[in-house]
Amino acid sequence: MNDSSCIFEIIFQTMQQSGCSLSVKELCSTAGVSRSGYYAWLKAAPAREQKEEEDRRDFELILSAYKQYGYSKGARGIHMALLHREPPVIMNLKKIRRLMEKFRLSCPYRGPNPNKRIAKAIRTGSVSDNLLRREFESYGPRMVLLTDITYLPYAGKFAYLSTILDAFTKQILSYVLSESLEVDFVLETVENLIADHGISLHAETIIHSDQGCHYTSRSFINILYDRKLRQSMSHKGCCWDNAPQESFFGHMKDHIRGKLADCATFSEVKSVIDDYIKYYNNERYQWNLAKLAPNEFYDFFNTGEYPLDIPNRPARPMPAKKPEELGAGVL
Repeated sequence: MNDSSCIFEIIFQTMQQSGCSLSVKELCSTAGVSRSGYYAWLKAAPAREQKEEEDRRDFELILSAYKQYGYSKGARGIHMALLHREPPVIMNLKKIRRLMEKFRLSCPYRGPNPNKRIAKAIRTGSVSDNLLRREFESYGPRMVLLTDITYLPYAGKFAYLSTILDAFTKQILSYVLSESLEVDFVLETVENLIADHGISLHAETIIHSDQGCHYTSRSFINILYDRKLRQSMSHKGCCWDNAPQESFFGHMKDHIRGKLADCATFSEVKSVIDDYIKYYNNERYQWNLAKLAPNEFYDFFNTGEYPLDIPNRPARPMPAKKPEELGAGVL
């Protein structure tokens, strides 16, 4: 509501009060607005009421999308969730943001990552080569697989999550939750990857990780060699070399932090993780994945059939480089 509308509203409320001896002319003159503007505002009241009702109906759609699957979303997430309705609900971002601001609906803000500031402070002009060289999305699906471990606090203890993420489709292809940091659960993550997705892997597929002790261990190196997977590692202390995997962990923790705080047992933590990764792969729509969830995006790449019946459908995504170029020229 702009300033003039606020003034007109005050004048209208004043005129409704019993015992008011002032005329519209006097009130408008005192407030510094025109009588014609006030009467035009009165005349437009039905249109404003209709617009307010439309805003409330649209906000109900926004709120249901915001709460969908139990995970909060920003304007883009709401936009994509509405597109996946049957039939699709097309609502532009400006409108969604306007209504979120009007009705005071906000998405939790992640805030700055202190690790990024540290990385910038210690960055030098010389960075060690690795097979990937941060070209996460250049080679298509099942070519660049990222892996890492994160700690999940609950009930005064920690659970440890190992994941493998496809850098092109952003799918979580394999994950294992452990009560221990022994290397076994990292090896199991690779075994599960082979069991579930081995047929779709390529001769050039790499597993990219940091230089943590799990990934430099002889048992991890051997399992990759036995499964004919190539190994790549980030430069020491450089989180940017594994950025999509780090980003996944950051967003996941934002979504499940409250649920983890309510967990008393490891099995409850596992239930939270199982639920979130199912949601992430199938319902966590991403703007840069043609507004699709990771599994939808993978199917779109393979079939060329876009699943949403909306105008201006995106073209089938294609890799920028050939698989055999991955790691070429690296010493």
